[in-house]
Parts: sequence; structure tokens; C-alpha cells
Amino acid sequence: MSAFLGNLGSPPLLFFFLGVMAVVVRSDLEIPGQVAKALSLYLLFAIGFKGGVALAESSIDSGMLLTLLAAMLLSAGIPVYAFFLMRRRMSTADAAAIAATYGSVSAVTFVTAAGYLDIQGVGWSGYLVAAMALMESPAIIVGILLYNHYGNRGSASASLFSWKQLVNESLFNASVFLILGSMCIGWITGSAGMNQVEPLVKGLFLGLLCLFLLDMGIVAARRFRDSRQAADGLAAGQPLRLMLAAAVGMPLLNAALGLGVAWLLGLSEGNALLFTVLVASGSYIAVPAAMRLALPEANPGTYLTMSLAITFPFNLLIGIPAYHAVIRWLL
Repeated sequence: MSAFLGNLGSPPLLFFFLGVMAVVVRSDLEIPGQVAKALSLYLLFAIGFKGGVALAESSIDSGMLLTLLAAMLLSAGIPVYAFFLMRRRMSTADAAAIAATYGSVSAVTFVTAAGYLDIQGVGWSGYLVAAMALMESPAIIVGILLYNHYGNRGSASASLFSWKQLVNESLFNASVFLILGSMCIGWITGSAGMNQVEPLVKGLFLGLLCLFLLDMGIVAARRFRDSRQAADGLAAGQPLRLMLAAAVGMPLLNAALGLGVAWLLGLSEGNALLFTVLVASGSYIAVPAAMRLALPEANPGTYLTMSLAITFPFNLLIGIPAYHAVIRWLL
């Protein structure tokens, strides 16, 4: 219960609520697009750099390597069950896009969970940043493979599809490139580098996270409102109740998988929470970019609304403290 209360009273979450309320009351509050992009870049840089410094201060061991391997295997495995589950109720293209979405990860959810742990005074290891980056691509590739096998191979996108473009988009998109690059720089420079940039990386982190989540609250609320008001019948025929059930049910199931693997690996409290949050999150940046390129038949109104307007707020409000409470109980 204390984890729930602590999360509800945290400034980042309250600013997320403020963003949601701005849409509910039809306020003209808005974070300019370029400012929101700058905040996103800052957060990825800060969390990557801090992770790299923490990695430099720790030794590479079998536990770290097993965790990274488990993260990649889960990212590749989750889309398989998600695809066959969703294919019963929707098109093959939408099922493949949703499968990739929930096998991949949300960098913002990870950053928020890391901030939550910092507020709680719980330590975590830098190699979880590498785990996050490594989980982006396998899910995207598996999702496309599933569609190519079960979908319409004669479609227009199939003839224009390029694996080279897809791999480049999934491995070198802005979020993955920046966080991996920042982590490498943090690892190379170590504590000496941290001393030089500490006021920026640590001093401003919580305040800028609040502003970023204010914007995310506005974006998520607008996306959910638009999905309900869509003239094409709730995301091209997908009932809102199905989207709600899947967007909450799959993160919970994935979180259970993540918790089980974290327990088997013997991860510490902070590492177990971040690992679980990665497995339970859904991508709304890397996957939509890749799907636009590789699978234009998939409807963004379905998979993007599910991940951004439903799963993301659910993990922020309920998921992170719930997973933390279960981890504390297990430990």
C-alpha cells in the first residue's frame, strides 16, 4: 500500500494527471512540439548516461549476461503468443502490429520507473539500460515475420518491403541510438564524467520529467478521446472494450512473466522492478515508426491507441507500484 500511496503522491505522476485534466476541462495548455522533443531527448540522454556510469562502476558477470539474454528472449517470445491471441478478433496486420508493440518496450515508462525508484531510494544497475535498448528490435522483427508467414504475401507492402530498412529503423532509431550512445559515453567517462555533468543529469532530472509527463498526459488523453470520437467506428471497427481488455490484460500477463524471470535470475529489488516494467510496457515510438515502413496495412488507431492511451497510463498509475509491491513481497 505504501508503494501505491508513494506513487500517487509523486510529482511526476501528479503532473501526468494535470495533463489529463487539461484535456478533460478543454484547457488550451500545451507543450510546444519542439520543447516536448527536447525533453524526450534530455531524458534519454540522462538515463543512458547514468546507466553507463553505473555500468562502469560494476563488473560484467554471468548474472548480467543472463539478464540481457532473458530480456531479448522475452522480447522475441511475447509477440508470438500476442499475435495468435489477437488474430482471433482482428486482422492479421493489426494482430502483428499489436504483437510487436507489446513485445517491444516503452523508454518513457522505463525512465519513469527509474525516477520512481530514485524517489523511493531504491538502487538499480546500469545494465538495465542496455536491456531496454536490446528489447526494441526483436519484437519488431518477429511481428513482421509473423505477418509475412500468415498474412497476405501478395500485398503491396510485401513487394516494397525491405529488411535493410526495417533493421536500420529498429536498431538506429533516435531513442535507441541516443540512449545507447549516452550509455557508452557514461561507461567510458565513468565517475569523472558524471562529476562534470551532474547538475544537468541529476539536478534537473526530476523537474524535466514532470514537464515531460505533463505533455504525455495531454497526448494520452487526446488519443483516448479521439479514439472514442472516431467517425470510422472506434479505430476501424475494433470495439473499445476489446482494446481496453487487451491493453490492460497483456501488460499484466507480461508482468507476471517478467516477475517470474526476475525471481529466477535473483535480481535485486530495483533491477527486478525495471526488468518487469520493461516486459510489461508497450512501445509507442519505435514500433509505430517501423510499422509505417514495413506494415502500412496495420491501423495505428488500434495499436498506437492501445499502447499510448491505455497501457502507458495504466503502468504509470497502477502497474509500477503494483509490480513493486509484489516484488517486495517475493523478496
